[in-house]
Amino acid sequence: MRITDLLKKESIELNGKVSSKNETLDKMIELMVQSGNISDKEKYKKGVYAREAEGTTGVGEGIAIPHAKTDAVKKPGLSAMVIKNGVDYDSLDGNPVDLVFLIAAPNTKENVHLDVLSRLSVLLMDENFTDNLRNAKTKEEFLDTINKAETAKYGNEEINYNTASNGNTGFRIVAVTACPTGIAHTYMAAESLENKAKALGVTIKVETDGSGGAKNVLTDEDIKNADCVIIAADKNVEMARFDGKIVIKTKVADGIHKAEALIKDAMAGQGSIYHAEGGAERNDKYSGKESVGRIIYKHLMSGVSHMLPFVIGGGLLISLAFLFDNYEIDPSNFGANTPLAAFLKTIGGTAFGFMLPILSGFIAMSIAERPGLAIGFVGGAIANAGVTFSNPSGGVGSGFLGALIAGFAAGYLVVGLKKLFSKMPKSLEGIKPILLYPVFGLLFIGIIVAFINPGVAAINTAMNDALASMSGTSKVLLGIILGGMMSIDMGGPFNKAAYVFGTAGLASGEFEIMAAVMAGGMVPPLAIALSATFFRNRYKKVDRESAYVNYIMGLSFITEGAIPFAAADPIRVLPSCIIGSAIAGGLSVLFGCGLRAPHGGLFVVPVISNPFGFLAAITIGAMVGALLLGLLKKPVKE
Repeated sequence: MRITDLLKKESIELNGKVSSKNETLDKMIELMVQSGNISDKEKYKKGVYAREAEGTTGVGEGIAIPHAKTDAVKKPGLSAMVIKNGVDYDSLDGNPVDLVFLIAAPNTKENVHLDVLSRLSVLLMDENFTDNLRNAKTKEEFLDTINKAETAKYGNEEINYNTASNGNTGFRIVAVTACPTGIAHTYMAAESLENKAKALGVTIKVETDGSGGAKNVLTDEDIKNADCVIIAADKNVEMARFDGKIVIKTKVADGIHKAEALIKDAMAGQGSIYHAEGGAERNDKYSGKESVGRIIYKHLMSGVSHMLPFVIGGGLLISLAFLFDNYEIDPSNFGANTPLAAFLKTIGGTAFGFMLPILSGFIAMSIAERPGLAIGFVGGAIANAGVTFSNPSGGVGSGFLGALIAGFAAGYLVVGLKKLFSKMPKSLEGIKPILLYPVFGLLFIGIIVAFINPGVAAINTAMNDALASMSGTSKVLLGIILGGMMSIDMGGPFNKAAYVFGTAGLASGEFEIMAAVMAGGMVPPLAIALSATFFRNRYKKVDRESAYVNYIMGLSFITEGAIPFAAADPIRVLPSCIIGSAIAGGLSVLFGCGLRAPHGGLFVVPVISNPFGFLAAITIGAMVGALLLGLLKKPVKE
């Protein structure tokens, strides 16, 4: 089946007269009905509008490709319309739409609409092709233009309606994207993989393991029918389901910047055959072997990502307690003088108290899977309580550093217990996770943490004392360093190192550090947006329009919004952003800003100590970054 087999003359309109997006969709649906492919017009219309509600199908460059897969479709079909004067369609690039294709697909296992969408998307990237369609004088000429372009691109290869492109009834590639915080990289990588797959004519389904939980979850059928699995993640994801599949494992940044290479490697069968118990049957660039540093980083980030909701929620509630309290009632009890303040502080403190056990527990779970969770959780709690052999009831806690060590110790302890008990008879397999791992794991982690607690507590105390003793120039310098680190790789190891340092400061009561870190992280997208606003001739129109979204990204503390611009022009963008972020971090400390929550951006400014100083810090930092961008970047021609 070819594109022209799906498009009939009666479903083509070469001089559409419409004035709105809804009117455009209604006209396209009418054209589709005339093809005889629709059994229930209203039901099909509902499907088209439902798809549009998920996100605009205006793909840019004056083109829109609405589509729906529903029981109301008897057989797959296309309708097309040329709108001479264009119409506002809420497109991704904001430009009017003058060329529309509507796809109708039956609600069956076959994904013919995805294959057609892939081919259309590829062909419509050719400006000469789209210009010829827009200028077609007759419907015959319109169809002939499509047929010639499809033949030139794909030869006589047809889309098989009864099977997917590879003979399966599913996606050729399935993927999972995940970053530690699950806020930006996760979805940027998914979008990049989907777009590159579409451009290459490959069907793909991407599961996003974000902060709100897994979305677009891969089914057993999806995985079974896929040729290859791409895991673009900086934290561990559920892998047992991919047993026996060819898997490419890489960092989430590669999903953003190297999506095309990943798709091509997946199609070429690169990767390693994954086994649930570990191991690989290939020896290539995706052999599954990772550096020790990256393995440690992934386990650490798994713990941090699960810890964040407790820290953010608890920290904000504690901040609100101080905001709603009256200091004059009892200065020594500030934060709990009024019933409302006491209530908020109790809830926030309870959530905050889980921070270190959660960190430790999920580091251990990342290493040893589910059996490691309880052992790591208890290890973190013991570290936090400061339990030692001489003081079993607890004393000086070893804090963030102690919980971090406890998490790794617990994880590898359980790995060792698994190997130790692997010789046991299979009839006793069931008692391992419910008896042996918990009993021996808790006993040994208690001994380990009680042994290391005094030394780690001393180190932790020394670090806290050093931070507390910092004042003036030394503390401002720390703010400058941490702020600048947030811009070096915008979500990478340097960024995450500064962020983890900030959250560790929260655990020890050093709230100025977290404020400096967030100020530094907010600057890069804001600098990009300001630069595009005031130095318009340094950016192409499409870049300016995407840059404006960075106002929202920056104010929401999503540093990753600046990544596309840094990737496109690192020589100029990175130094500008680093300097701006460093200034913001230093000024935040200089102005005495303190933050109890490790995220939130503009939304947590009211609970920041000296909120106006914080706003001044990020404003000055962003303006300096924007000015440097304006000076370094050269004017461009459209």
